[in-house]
Amino acid sequence: MALELLAAVIAAFALGGIMYGLRRKLGERIPKWSVPAAAALGLISVTLVSEYGWFSRVSGRLPEGVEVVWTEGGSSPLRPWTFAVPMTLRFIALDTRTVAAHPTQSGLRSVTLYRIERWRPVDQAILLVDCAGARRVMLTEGATIDDAGTLVGAEWVAADKEDPFLTATCKGS
Repeated sequence: MALELLAAVIAAFALGGIMYGLRRKLGERIPKWSVPAAAALGLISVTLVSEYGWFSRVSGRLPEGVEVVWTEGGSSPLRPWTFAVPMTLRFIALDTRTVAAHPTQSGLRSVTLYRIERWRPVDQAILLVDCAGARRVMLTEGATIDDAGTLVGAEWVAADKEDPFLTATCKGS
């Protein structure tokens, strides 16, 4: 965040300075208000590039085997431009390297999920998927799977065959 603030300040000074230099060189043909307007344009431009580019920067740096399975976009009154072009606010990545089959029920698989949101720490969770039954459940505190493959302490959530969590977890089954 500090680097983004520094980049915005540098852009403001750079564009404001360029406009100031042009105004000095060309005289009064350029209005006085153009210097702060150019500085504001620099601030806004860097902010927009940073806000709209964070998803592609972060998702592009995910290790091989970690794939984005869900994104959420949205708008905010504090960012009025997002009403015209909504931006990605958070996403969930699934680590296919951690897919593990249940010892006695091969259709049951567990996988690690990462919930990634701008300016927040990454949340990690375990998802249990029933590939044969097309259903899934987050394993939260108190929820377990016994040796026979029965879910205890939670309820399954039905999912369709196109569910991205099912698709990514049940590849090859």
